[in-house]
Amino acid sequence: MEQKVGMPIEFKNTLAYAQYLDSLDPLQEFRNQFYIPLMHGKEAIYFTGNSLGLQPRQTQDYVLNELEDWANFAVEGHFYARNPWMPYHEMFTAPLCKLAGALPHEVVAMNQLTVNLHLLMVSFYRPTKQRYKIICEAKAFPSDQYAMESQVKFHGYDYKDAVIEVTPREGEQHIHTEDILSAIEKNKSTVALVLFSGVNYYTGQLFDMPAITKAAHKAGAFAGFDLAHAAGNVPLQLHDWQVDFACWCSYKYLNSGPGGVSGVFIHERHSSDTSVPRFAGWWGHDKENRFLMEQGFLPIPSAEGWQLSNAPVLSMAAHKAALDVFEKAGWENVFAKAKALNNYLWFVLDEVNHSLPGEAFKIITPRKETEHGCQVSLLITKNGKKLFDELKKNSVIADWREPDVIRIAPVALYNSYVDVWKFGNILNNYFQNENP
Repeated sequence: MEQKVGMPIEFKNTLAYAQYLDSLDPLQEFRNQFYIPLMHGKEAIYFTGNSLGLQPRQTQDYVLNELEDWANFAVEGHFYARNPWMPYHEMFTAPLCKLAGALPHEVVAMNQLTVNLHLLMVSFYRPTKQRYKIICEAKAFPSDQYAMESQVKFHGYDYKDAVIEVTPREGEQHIHTEDILSAIEKNKSTVALVLFSGVNYYTGQLFDMPAITKAAHKAGAFAGFDLAHAAGNVPLQLHDWQVDFACWCSYKYLNSGPGGVSGVFIHERHSSDTSVPRFAGWWGHDKENRFLMEQGFLPIPSAEGWQLSNAPVLSMAAHKAALDVFEKAGWENVFAKAKALNNYLWFVLDEVNHSLPGEAFKIITPRKETEHGCQVSLLITKNGKKLFDELKKNSVIADWREPDVIRIAPVALYNSYVDVWKFGNILNNYFQNENP
């Protein structure tokens, strides 16, 4: 699909106009390729792709194919299944290259996200007496915090000394890029690793990964990213940005099912270097010698060399079903619509807020297009949980984060401009009734 998304410049906050925008959308038919949850007898307005993406309709067939092949071939399915299980993970190389902006030997699908983060930190957090610090964002996702805490403790360091959290400025919610770069420069003699999210899970801030990577390398440190909220959400060019490593999950924007398989990127200067320390498993061992069952680990000279175990085929079948939808839609078209849909969301939210006597909510996501993806986080100034419950009553599935934030993330493949307009209309009606 080569057609690009083009949208008028002037928006209108009306149902007719939202329908008009949908009529211009070359991806509009892809909504029908997903199961939309029913809530109170009607299709939900599903704005939680940032937590769990919807199920593609073809997922059941993809998984059922593997179950049938398991029934029919048993162990021989490794060789004779419709998609033989032995090289199953290799089907993901091409789409993951497009997703990550990577070369084929730099990506692999394996494990789950935090498992992969630990495996990558084994290779890229190798502290010395002089260099042992990690620089990260304040309020990173808890799993990342726990991973960093356990890693530094494993090496004998105290978290408060070894981990430097870059915080927002007083009275602000997101982090200035210059403050991140300043922290790296300030600690350039002691930092071993700079580890950030691609997109912060709470605020939706998209970090300047190229700038952070460049600063880390200038300081003599590695640069890595947890792309859980970035993969499938924003365009990535990890190879060109010279990122050392990254990992992501597949169950959010990538629609691959709860607990879906993770993805890994390791830049070729490391992935092809078999001397890089790592924890080893037999699926990362040289393919030609793997079944000789001999001692001595010989890593595959690619990101595959970080694999531990053979492919979780049923989970990967769901992943393949979702990635095939992206391939059919075209990654560039997905990202283009995501941006256009998000622009309309910001417009509608501003219209709602400006129509009220006081500020009912604050958008804590950075407003610049280059600093956010699909997600918009709303800090509700009063009775936020009450609003969240009201949204559910109106068939809106959003995400609540304590103490006062509602996260929403309209996505390109199954959300519409009418979804956005309806959400804004529900918000407006609620606040008008709250402030008669």
